[in-house]
Amino acid sequence: MKLWDKGISIDKTIEAFTVGDDREVDLHIAPYDLKASLAHAKMLAHVGILESDEFLQIEQAIQDLEKAVESGTFEIEDTFEDVHSKIEFELTKRLGTAGKKIHTARSRNDQVLVALQLYYKDNLSAILSQIKTVFDTLMSLAEKHQLELLPGYTHLQVAMPSSFGLWFSAYAEALIDDVIILQSTQKIVDQNPLGSAAGYGSSFPIDREMTTSLLDFSDLKYNVVAAQMTRGKNEQIIASSLGHLAFTLSKFSMDICLYMSQNFDFIGVPEDLTTGSSIMPHKKNPDVFELIRAKCNGLQSLSSQIQMITSNLPSGYHRDFQLLKPPMISAFETIKTVLSIFNYGLQGISVKSVDLKDDKYKYLFSVDSINALVQNGATFREAYQIIGDQIQNGTYAPKARQLHTHTGGIDNLALDKIKAKFPKIN
Repeated sequence: MKLWDKGISIDKTIEAFTVGDDREVDLHIAPYDLKASLAHAKMLAHVGILESDEFLQIEQAIQDLEKAVESGTFEIEDTFEDVHSKIEFELTKRLGTAGKKIHTARSRNDQVLVALQLYYKDNLSAILSQIKTVFDTLMSLAEKHQLELLPGYTHLQVAMPSSFGLWFSAYAEALIDDVIILQSTQKIVDQNPLGSAAGYGSSFPIDREMTTSLLDFSDLKYNVVAAQMTRGKNEQIIASSLGHLAFTLSKFSMDICLYMSQNFDFIGVPEDLTTGSSIMPHKKNPDVFELIRAKCNGLQSLSSQIQMITSNLPSGYHRDFQLLKPPMISAFETIKTVLSIFNYGLQGISVKSVDLKDDKYKYLFSVDSINALVQNGATFREAYQIIGDQIQNGTYAPKARQLHTHTGGIDNLALDKIKAKFPKIN
């Protein structure tokens, strides 16, 4: 069944190409299409297009379909083009005339648009909640290990003293920026496009404010052309915001892989979180964090993919938009899994005692030594030259560690400030 079927047969090769994998992908948006269909039907009854008994029949049938979706028994057979045609078929089969009325005053275009935006909105909320969980885990680790020193690196060369508390809380605070971006994205998609129909509205006296309230959107996308133009633009914005989060997780995963290696040996994870080698029995590979890194790097490329699909399209609907659904839904499912596994992996990390007296860390406190001379009256440039000469002629010997008491330094992590800074998650 096709919603646009006019009784003309279409070439089977062309049909297979144009349908693509919509049936499989649409299972993710089925509950949202049902939710939107119910709101649309209630609005049609309100404006007199549906009889009250017709609406009650539709309401019951949609609730039955929602139960089928929840139980996993809802299917989109290959006789249907997508979830929208399947749902209309089921309503018509069960209700007859009332089912045939459900598509009044809407187009498949705004059906897809509203279902996707409801899906995006829900999943952005789920991701934000997961980020808060990861944030709390990181802050707990930062508090637990705030006094344990760790070498800091620039250019992968030993640079200055850091700490495990500084490392964990750095990524916690970086997540705050990702949350702010995601919440801004959430606000953009939280606008009701239903009623834009094919992009130019309808001659029926529909009540778009009513469906906005029923679907719990914060606002209405008033201009119907503007509503249709969000297709593609929403996806670009979402892909970019997910990319920022993926950047943070990928970088942290790289740190973990590096710090687990024998050459660094700063942290460990339980053996059951690692994998082995088929020929080297000593191997304990951080595969989970390597895969998180790779998946997150892939997510960072999504924005470019979406831009290339949509960049030269004029206003109005184009079938190109169909190709946005698979990568977007895949991205959401991937990031949710990554966040869950990442938090699980973090909880297994053990911090090792780092021997900062090891010769390779000999110059870790050179800047502290310079600062100590400055505090005793030397200018910075004079102190830099003195310590530099000592390093060159092999006479440098680090003195007692200087305290880094400024806000955000290793001796004043300001963890309470970072916690307070985390945005409220609705």
